Amino acid sequence: MKITLLDQNTVSYGDIDFSEILSLGEVSCFDRPPEEKVLAACKGAQAVLVNKTEMTGEIISALPDLKYIGTFATGYNNVDLSACKKYGVTLCNAPSYSTNAVAQHTVSLMLLAAGNTHRYAESVKRGDWTQSENFTYYAFPQYEVYGKTFGVFGYGEIGKAVAKIASALGMKVIVCTRRQPKDCPYPVVEKQELFRKSDYLSLHCPLTDETKALVNEEALSWMKPSAVLINTARGGLIDERALAAALQKGALRAACLDVVAQEPMRKDCPLLGLPNVIVTPHVAWAPAQTRQRLVSIVADNLRAFQQGRPVNVITK
Repeated sequence: MKITLLDQNTVSYGDIDFSEILSLGEVSCFDRPPEEKVLAACKGAQAVLVNKTEMTGEIISALPDLKYIGTFATGYNNVDLSACKKYGVTLCNAPSYSTNAVAQHTVSLMLLAAGNTHRYAESVKRGDWTQSENFTYYAFPQYEVYGKTFGVFGYGEIGKAVAKIASALGMKVIVCTRRQPKDCPYPVVEKQELFRKSDYLSLHCPLTDETKALVNEEALSWMKPSAVLINTARGGLIDERALAAALQKGALRAACLDVVAQEPMRKDCPLLGLPNVIVTPHVAWAPAQTRQRLVSIVADNLRAFQQGRPVNVITK
């Protein structure tokens, strides 16, 4: 099988072993190619493995040999699903590989916002503690999370993992999800109630036409001024101008984000530089162990397809 592996440099900076994939056929590896070179890179391939490169309907229709697309991600909004179905291309994603890593990062962002730990550490690094007259100083406010309400929007694998950690911290967890979950130990509420009651609101749903800009001016108006918004899912879930306005006028205490609408972050992003925003560069999924697990899942998916028993199929 002729295989094109796109976006290799988005999965590894030399620290990941791709041998499981390389053993599956004649593999051509590319760092993320510019849009105008994607078609040429995929020409003649029966399988394309992709992370963030756009696999548009135009590209898919121009690849008559293409039978399979595998994503180095759980999300697949960069692949034209309708084109895959139209041209008989099997699309498979990589679920669950990053559950623990993203849950860990989500809670770490929450704790930064609660304790201002990062600001204290930077303050000490500047030498502020050496100038203190007392054994401690209170430069930045801190908040206990115990007893606070933690809202989870989207109750898939990651949402469940985050809810479990928040509950272990003594927080009151509430959930909003599209379908009524089985055996959910937490109250399930409607969207408006979730936004109104949450002290910390964390997003864990895919980006779809229905969820695009779900955090908009109206939704933000439901939130407490003391609340913190956390997003480690997809940047497009948030109307960034509405969020920036809410943060600037004090309608929201803080936002903690690992994703933004356009990545890498643009210099004109309205959230850039705001003092009550903590942003990390889409790294919640990125521990080395997590990325190696991802490569193994992508390889297993392609191997299963080659053997005629595809798994993790999106194009059912």
